[in-house]
Amino acid sequence: MSGQLWRKNLINITPYVAGEQPKSDDIIKLNANENAYPPSPRVREILDSYKPEDMRRYPSADAGPLREALAKRAGLSVENVFVSNGSDDVLATAFRAFFNSDKPIVYPDITYSFYPVWCELLKIPSRTVPVGEDFHIDAKSLYGEGNGGVVFANPNAPTSLAESREFVRDVLEHNRDCIVIVDQTYVDFADKGIDCLDMINEYDNLLITHTFSKSRSMAGMRIGEAYGNAELIKYMLAVKDSYNSYPVNRLSIETGVASVQDEEYFQDTLKKIINTRQSTAEALKGLGFEVLDSSTNFLFAAHPKFGAKDIFEYLRDKGIYIRYFNKPRIDNYLRITIGTDDEMSQMIAQIKAFMGA
Repeated sequence: MSGQLWRKNLINITPYVAGEQPKSDDIIKLNANENAYPPSPRVREILDSYKPEDMRRYPSADAGPLREALAKRAGLSVENVFVSNGSDDVLATAFRAFFNSDKPIVYPDITYSFYPVWCELLKIPSRTVPVGEDFHIDAKSLYGEGNGGVVFANPNAPTSLAESREFVRDVLEHNRDCIVIVDQTYVDFADKGIDCLDMINEYDNLLITHTFSKSRSMAGMRIGEAYGNAELIKYMLAVKDSYNSYPVNRLSIETGVASVQDEEYFQDTLKKIINTRQSTAEALKGLGFEVLDSSTNFLFAAHPKFGAKDIFEYLRDKGIYIRYFNKPRIDNYLRITIGTDDEMSQMIAQIKAFMGA
């Protein structure tokens, strides 16, 4: 019997659940918010010219070339930029670096579902605040002298909604004594007015996170970045070197730089996705859906007569994967990634068939 006592020491945690990864390529995959278009052609040039012998060498320990490219584009110093293996690793590093008091960190109850996983894993006390009936976040709900930190996604996931710069400033003004993380994974698809990078020069407790997985079509390369004052970035680098000594690999650094340097392709791709988002939202509204005003590369939609789970399962059987969340308040909503015009047309056609329209 004593041989089983080690089981008492196993971690007890509810894991993060990502969108289903289908085992066949013969599907329309609209469930993971991946980009519908390939990366910049300059990325292909790097891949075509890459020498296998280059893999013998370790990469830059701090992803220096990519940090420099990102800093130049943002008009910042390289000391203001942190790069790691996807934005999830960036956020996990920030949680380790900044949330070490006995005060709870605060985040909305409907948001990116990795936040509570990290809190549980890292033993960080936390509390959630409810979003409004319209799914927007009330800045006052994030106030508090007792906060050990604040984290929120803007635009938010899975709701697709964005809050204003004034909202972000309001939260910062009422949380001067703790770190505020603004997760801007989807900001490139939003109105330019909500980008808050310039605020890091004004608030030394602000950290902003981005990713290459969505707007830059590089989810498979696992690149994420954070922007903040030099002291915050220094602590993040120290934490990463202490617990995760595996830096971003050479190929990700080089292709990442190539992507950042191709601004024209980047903007053209964003325009395509935003235009398709608008036309798809109008098509869904024409079928009676309530569609939230998206600032992301996905739509959050519900129908008053047809259940979200039923639509989700019907589309899945037809080889079209979207996302359904069996959670309070959002269990009648569907999250639909914006694909190509053709993919979205096929989805709309299948929804019409389901509805008998």
